[in-house]
Amino acid sequence: MGSKQIAQETFDDAVQENITEFEMDPEEAVREAVQQFESQGVDLSNIVKAVRQPASENGQKQKHEILLTLDSLGRAVADSDLAEMAEQLVVFTDQCKEQLAFRYLAGQNGAYSVVFSACQLASGDRNLMLKAFYTLSAILDGQPDLLDSAGQDLLLHTLKEYRDDAEMTLAGIRCIRHACLKHEQNRQDFVKGGVLPLLTGAIVQHGDSADVVRTASSTLRVMTFDDDIRVPFGHAHDHAKMIVLENDGLRVLIEAAKAFTDNSSVLSELCATLSRLSVRNEFCQEIVDLGGLNFMVALLADCIDHPDVVKQVLSAIRAVAGNDDVKDAIVNAGGTDLIVLAISHHLANPQICEQGCAALCMLALRKPENCNVIMEGGGALAALQAMKAHPREVAVQKQACMLIRNLVSRSRDFSQPILEMGAENLITEARATHRDCDDVAKAALRDLGCKVELRELWTDKNWSSVFGCGKHS
Repeated sequence: MGSKQIAQETFDDAVQENITEFEMDPEEAVREAVQQFESQGVDLSNIVKAVRQPASENGQKQKHEILLTLDSLGRAVADSDLAEMAEQLVVFTDQCKEQLAFRYLAGQNGAYSVVFSACQLASGDRNLMLKAFYTLSAILDGQPDLLDSAGQDLLLHTLKEYRDDAEMTLAGIRCIRHACLKHEQNRQDFVKGGVLPLLTGAIVQHGDSADVVRTASSTLRVMTFDDDIRVPFGHAHDHAKMIVLENDGLRVLIEAAKAFTDNSSVLSELCATLSRLSVRNEFCQEIVDLGGLNFMVALLADCIDHPDVVKQVLSAIRAVAGNDDVKDAIVNAGGTDLIVLAISHHLANPQICEQGCAALCMLALRKPENCNVIMEGGGALAALQAMKAHPREVAVQKQACMLIRNLVSRSRDFSQPILEMGAENLITEARATHRDCDDVAKAALRDLGCKVELRELWTDKNWSSVFGCGKHS
């Protein structure tokens, strides 16, 4: 994707020039403009690639369809015409959902203030409020910067006032989720405003609604993200602790899972959130004590054919295995065999191979007994097969190398069997191909008993040390 940006008007002018100067038809004019700008390295992801609608009789300039709809919505809001507003909200929402470029263009032309005013005007009319909040959610999707403090207050107030209404709760939470993705300040503002107990409360209150549980769980997880590149240090860890310690988040999520034993999408979402909350040793143990590990293992076994679910469960098992006691619980529950099965079953999927190797790596760390179980279950062979299947995937190579090292570092008897599986060539190749693999690959080769060729960068400091001119440690 290109890094250069252009304004929508620049693109529209190029299209119009193609039509008037070169007599192209509209579709051809748009294609030509796209090709022209992309060949110059321009990023067109936020550009509406269509011809503007013809100018109206009253002399207004040409506009894209979504801006014409926004104008109609704005007039309905200004005139307090609730029937027309309801109709235009639906049309505008559908157009916003089509692609980010439409939402972006609308956002650049005052859509947020119009939609916020519509939300205020709809107050007290539940059905109209739902339409307005659906539109707010659509316009915020990918544009969290649009939300202001008044919008935050409106969303929090609505969640409190309509806490018994599943549909209104869902609509409000969707808005908050979009507003918090890749926006650290919004996350912090919502947490300070009391959103965490509202989210956990929604899961408890509407525990029979798959949509509410799934979306509220996902929004809790978003509060633990550190995905805003504009902020050097976020509050992800603090938010995770607050969810667990102040809002009983682990119990709420695990209890919610019991109502959806046949719904893999909800269970996968709950697993993903539990993974993000496993930030302290005692939290990992609490997940096991509350029955979270049992549902993860059962989910992995029942949904082994569903790659999205498998990936989330493996990530969660990897996270809770940071606790040494939990490592043993996972092994005793048959987790190692299922992880190996998942890798083998989805050998073509690099993410599952990465997460599977990482989970086994955690189980093997400082646990010779677990290494025996992993070796007997074919874990080393599965990791090497993953390396062979994905030679260009650095994450797979690193995790597999780390697993091999953990298996042999305290159990030297495993070195020869692993070498006979072809480990040395695969690890050497990973080291040569991926600079990021050098340290872990070198450590794995060393612990396997292989000869390791050191690759040192010779600097002035190295030469000074050789000739006795530098400081010696």
